[in-house]
Order: sequence, then C-alpha cells, then structure tokens
Amino acid sequence: MEGITKFFAASGVLANDAVDLVVEEGEIHAVIGENGAGKSTLMKLLYGLEHADAGEITFRGEKVAIKDPFVANRLGIGMVHQHFKLVSDFTVAENVVLGSEPRARGPFIDRRSAVRDVSKVIEEHGFSVDAKRKVQDLTVGQMQQVEIVKMLYRNAELLILDEPTSVLTEQEIESLFNTLKNLLGRGKTIILITHKLEEVMQMSDRVTVMRDGKVVAVRDTKDVDKRELSRLMVGRDILLEVDRKPPTYGDPVLELKDVTIRCRGQGRPLLDRISFQVRSGELVGIAGVGGNGLAEIEDVIGGLRRATSGRIFLHGEDVTALGPEPLREVGLAYVPADRLRRGASLPTTVRENCIVTKHHDFLRTGILQKRGIRAFTERLIEHFSIDAVEGMPAGNLSGGNIQKMILARELAAETDFILFSEPTWGLDIASSQFVYEKMLELRQRGAGVLLISSNLDEILGLADTVLIMYRGRIVGRLENTESLSKEIIGEYMLGLRDDSQSPSAVASAEGSRG
Repeated sequence: MEGITKFFAASGVLANDAVDLVVEEGEIHAVIGENGAGKSTLMKLLYGLEHADAGEITFRGEKVAIKDPFVANRLGIGMVHQHFKLVSDFTVAENVVLGSEPRARGPFIDRRSAVRDVSKVIEEHGFSVDAKRKVQDLTVGQMQQVEIVKMLYRNAELLILDEPTSVLTEQEIESLFNTLKNLLGRGKTIILITHKLEEVMQMSDRVTVMRDGKVVAVRDTKDVDKRELSRLMVGRDILLEVDRKPPTYGDPVLELKDVTIRCRGQGRPLLDRISFQVRSGELVGIAGVGGNGLAEIEDVIGGLRRATSGRIFLHGEDVTALGPEPLREVGLAYVPADRLRRGASLPTTVRENCIVTKHHDFLRTGILQKRGIRAFTERLIEHFSIDAVEGMPAGNLSGGNIQKMILARELAAETDFILFSEPTWGLDIASSQFVYEKMLELRQRGAGVLLISSNLDEILGLADTVLIMYRGRIVGRLENTESLSKEIIGEYMLGLRDDSQSPSAVASAEGSRG
C-alpha cells in the first residue's frame, strides 16, 4: 500500500494520511497505534470496505483496485473483524458458505456439500468446531474460529485479523496463536491489528506503528521492546503499571444471595446458587472461560435477565425484580461488554449517547437545555480524549472511541457502585491505563467496583478479591496476594480446582495451593 489517503468529510477526520505499508509474504505483520490512529480504516481499504481518496495497492506484484470484499476474496484477501459478522441462528457451515453457497439443482443450496466442505477445512486446520452446530451455541473463541474458517474456505492467502484476542480468554488466546503458527506454516501471510504489546512481541515478525493517521515507525519486532513501542504509539513515555493501594472496606453495596438461572430443557443451571458481595472500597474481579456464567452475571445484575431464584441487593434494597431503568435510578452504573448493542445507540449523536442516562438533569420546565448538554458532552470528550465531535453519529467513531464514550458517561454518574464488563476491549494502552486509574480512583473514594474480565492481567492488576466461575458456579474465591498467578486462576477456570463446597470461605492464594 503506497500513499494511501482517506478523508471522511462528514466528520472532518483525515483517517489515513499518505500511508505506506509493506507486508512481506509468509510473515505476521503487526499494525499498532492508539484508538483513532487509522489502523482499522487502512485495513478496511485493503479489504474493499472503504475506498481511498489517493494512493495505490499492489498485491503479489500487480496493482489492484479493490472495490468491495468480493474482489478482495477473489484476490485471496480475507478479514476477521473485531466484531464478528456471523448469523447466530445459522449453523457453522451455513455461516461459512454464506454468499458462495454450493448449489444442488437450480436455486437450492446443497447443504450436504456445504457441511462436507466446511468440515474438511475445519479438520485440515485442527479447529474445534462442528460444522452442524448453530453459532449461538458456540463460545466466543469458537466463533472466532468460524470467522477464520470463512476466510480459509475462500482460499485466502493474506489474512487480516482486527483485534483478534479482544474477546478471548487466556486459553483461547493460546489456541489462536497455535492456529496462526499453523497457518503460517502453510504459507499464509497475516496482518495482526492489536493493542496488546505482549502479543506483538510474541507473535509478529515486523511491526508498523501508526499515530494520527500516519506511519511513524516500522521495526523488526526482535529489535524493539514494549516500552519503546508504547512510546512510538503515544508519542511519549507512559506508565505500564497501576498503583493499587491497600483497600479499606466498608459495608456491602452489592450482594447476591443464591442467585440461580435455569432454562427449560437444560439440565445444568446457567447460574447455580451464586452468592457474593462487593463492599464499599472493594474491587471484586470475576474471571472465567466464556460460556461458564460470566455473561449471565452481567445480565442479572444489569436487570437484563430475571433470576429464577435467589435475591439481589443494592445498597441494602432488594432489586431482584427491577429492570435496567429502575436500577439506574437506585444507583447502578454499568459498562456492558457489548458496547455496540447495549452500550451505545450508533445512529444517534455522541451528545445524545452521553446524556441518555441523565437527560433529566438537563430539563428545565420540560425543555432540554442544549447549551448545557453541549458543554457537558464537550467536557467528557476532552477529559476522556475521545476522538469525536459532540454532534456526530456515534456509529462514525472507532470501536475504541465508542468504548471511551460509554466509560465517560458511566463514570460521570458518580454512583457508589459500578459494574465493568470487559472495559478495555479494543482500547489502546494509554486509554486502558486511563480506565484502570479511574477504576482505582472509584475504589479509593469508597465506591464498590465489580470487574468482569477475560483479561487475567487486568484481574490480577486491579482486583482485591478474585472470583472464578466454572459451569455456572463460583469455584474459587481468592484474595489477590502476591502468590496468586494466572496459572492458579487458570486451573480453577478449567475445573481442575474447586473450592465451591465451602462457598463462604475466601481463601488466600497460598491457602488454595494446599
């Protein structure tokens, strides 16, 4: 890619400014940068989802015009998006062949051939999915495998992965890395877009660093370290650690007592007698592999799903039967994992998204005070470094900037309890650092904080108490001491350890060893 320029007139953003990118055959090439640096836009141009205002693309020695993804697929270019493009009611095979279905006679799809051909791709590359299963029954890691299978089914030689580990557990990340190494051994070339510098160091051969729409550096990965890469991304040295002061606990602000969720026709409950509390001044972290109850805990606390039995208390008040809006009124602040469907309204403006939970504060005699709303939104944009203007549609923002908009809105509520679910998915290192500092500030001023996260570094760096979920139960309750490690947590996550016979006990990591 040479001299690639892309300007979005509607938002006035120059996303790519004369960008050059050279990817060599048979390498894993990382493209990194802060939110809004232009990484995803550059990849959308390469995949035909956007069209450049200037510049040329050369693929396998020939200049090409990639007008749409179908052209990209024919050339051998495939892309796995940060937010999966799957139809949940379809099977794995139906998702993979969508748009290029094998035909029997006339307009009819040859489903038997689809299952056979997709199963062959799955088997050849060692994936752990069943072509006949519906996508809605898969874990997040398996959904990502389906996205990769879609590319391989179309004979992609250049694979673009946009933030591929942002929704994966540690075990799923390890499985993905093994998959990428296997693909590399089969002659594929991979472009890896990520914010996680550890992954850059571990997986890539070369790295291109972008900042403010421009390429600021290209390095052989072996010649740099994480600190230098972070400095190149941000333009200054930044702290890569958090300062977690000793906690001072007060009274419980959130308490779950024997919360159970059962679904008709399923033998095992989705949540099985979940009991825990979050105290004032405490940050509780919940870890687990996808499909083991984390999403259900988020749903039931957020009022989006009703418990079959058990009780939930917020500030001592029974809120078990309350929905999302009444929960807000009694003091719930909530950053959901699904920022696009739950956390934001993409067609509406940044301004409207920022006040949606507190628009009553800006009413005077039934009329919204536009000047006050604009000033409030602009303060949030500035304080949280959101790359946006207050009147633009939220859907025009990058994924990371949408997440920062949601965080800004929820933190502005200044409540005594806040639920964070995967708060740094898709955020760059500087933004993640900012979020961590804000979470610890909340804890320090006496708020109760609940963090649901698949990022074990995040859990270990922030939490005072760690709860581990397995098959809908809390199997580990550990104090976050120096002896606690990702390996210990991982054993609980995989069901190799189980302390659930004594659910009220909070064991230290050292004690859990014995």
